[in-house]
Formats: sequence, structure tokens, C-alpha cells
Amino acid sequence: MKVRKKPVVVDAVRWDGDVEKLVELMGVVTLNFGRVVIYTPEGAMYANAGDWIIKGVKGEFYPCKPDIFEATYERVEE
Repeated sequence: MKVRKKPVVVDAVRWDGDVEKLVELMGVVTLNFGRVVIYTPEGAMYANAGDWIIKGVKGEFYPCKPDIFEATYERVEE
């Protein structure tokens, strides 16, 4: 069986290394050797500068590499 993801609009920010930008999105930010630690339902994940941080439908956060982000998401007019 093939399926398609439901179209859901989520918040995302491309992290350029500026911690303040992530604090605006996530509230609390933990750094580890220059990477952001993101505690997901699946466990701790890391984001580097240039990665996207996505806020999921339940308010959870996930890191996403730029190539995966470009293949999976498109900008929505607000």
C-alpha cells in the first residue's frame, strides 16, 4: 500500500547558529559542543547550524537536515 502524508502546516526555522532564534521558537535551548540538543519523543537528537528545526503538530520539536527539508516541505503563505 502507498500512502501520502496529510498536508499539515508547521512552524520551522533554519538555524544559523543564533541561539536567540531558537529560544523564540522552542523556549528553552540546550547546547552541546556547538550543537542544539532536541529532546524528541524518540529520544535526544542534535541539530547543527544550517539544519532546520520543525515544530510538530503536538508541539514537539525535531531537527531536519536541509536536503530532507527541501524534499519534504514547501513554504506556505501566511
